[in-house]
Amino acid sequence: MRQAFVDNPVRLVPAGFLVTILCGALVLMLPVSRAVHDAPVVMPAIFTAFSAVCVTGLITVDTPTFWSPFGQVVILVLIQVGGFGIMTLSTLLALLVRKRLGLWTQLVAASETHTLNLGDVRRVLLRVAQIMFAVEAVTAVVLTVRFWAAYDHAPLPAIWHGVFHAVSAFNNAGFSVFSDSLMGFVDDPWIIVPVCTAVVLGGLGFPVIIELLRGSALKKGWTVHVRLTVYGTLVLLVLGFVLFAAFEWERPETLGDLSVGGKLLAALALTVFPRTAGFNSIDYSAASSETLLTTDVLMFIGGGSAGTAGGIKIATFLVLGFAIWTEIRGHDQVTVGPRSVSSSVQRQALSVALLGIAAVIGGTIALLVLTDHGLETALFECVSAFGTVGLSMGITGDLPASAELVLVALMFLGRVGTITVGASLALRTQRRLYRLPEERPIIG
Repeated sequence: MRQAFVDNPVRLVPAGFLVTILCGALVLMLPVSRAVHDAPVVMPAIFTAFSAVCVTGLITVDTPTFWSPFGQVVILVLIQVGGFGIMTLSTLLALLVRKRLGLWTQLVAASETHTLNLGDVRRVLLRVAQIMFAVEAVTAVVLTVRFWAAYDHAPLPAIWHGVFHAVSAFNNAGFSVFSDSLMGFVDDPWIIVPVCTAVVLGGLGFPVIIELLRGSALKKGWTVHVRLTVYGTLVLLVLGFVLFAAFEWERPETLGDLSVGGKLLAALALTVFPRTAGFNSIDYSAASSETLLTTDVLMFIGGGSAGTAGGIKIATFLVLGFAIWTEIRGHDQVTVGPRSVSSSVQRQALSVALLGIAAVIGGTIALLVLTDHGLETALFECVSAFGTVGLSMGITGDLPASAELVLVALMFLGRVGTITVGASLALRTQRRLYRLPEERPIIG
């Protein structure tokens, strides 16, 4: 077993997630986990377990009414385990990729950090846990106080609602114990801003957070990964904010009836939540086609690597963007700031992106065949599942079991597939000792 892991450590990722999902589904099938006992439970339990561990947020049953308080605690634990597992496993795999050394031999951090040996693995895990719980704790306190002071929640329900949404936000899960998600708080900055902050921090990824905390920018400058993730996040947030505000500003179905401040706050939520958080602050079934398509793009791109966000990841998207820009300029080397990006990384980014496109297209075609929904709705649901976002136009609960299984497969592929494929491609990279004659097929 140990030798198999050394040879191919990425095998542990899907296996670990499947075991966790199976255990969670079995617990959710217990009568104590449900508040509703006269409805089917097998598919809701399986779907919810996949959605929670993959920190997606898509649901086929209403979380606060179908699941008992015990069941909601189980969902919260699955979210926390899934988010922590994603951050730690992807971080450790990223360290492996850096130097392509076996985990049992040595883990090497980025060039700015000190060398990590096997005994320091625990330090990495502890730092991930510290950052995760610190952000969740601060967010939970702010939300709890707001629920208690402004919405007349009793102390215990206020604490529960604050903790649940803080954990769900940092882990980019999108689960809520309110039937309308966060639509009832769309113009409340004391709810929306802390949730958005936790979502962004969780979506940046542990390597980025730890490098920012180290103050690396004051020493040697940011790594390429941090540059791509931070600047890419800022650009997408600003661009999404402007587009969503423009598309929905005057529409009474979404933002039209809000005050100016409420519209700006809602536009902020609209650009943050598709970054795989999955909270609904508006009714997406009433949104314009322009908003839905923009949301599809943001959901597919996702957030930072080695974080709780999904999608193909910002770094993947921007590496391909820089490669295109380099080709347009006629240069032969892709550069980001003072560093170049190797051709192997470009091929890995292209592979992850194209496999993601193939998964979304395949899932969309399957939903069109299995249901009566149109292209726009089916595409939105599939991108949300693959990007582990959790946003929905309200059709998830009415899908047949076969269509639910399609979304389950997309959630698992979107969460585990991108990590596994990216790491395995990097670890399998081998240098040939010879070169074949080149040919240039006609492109375009």
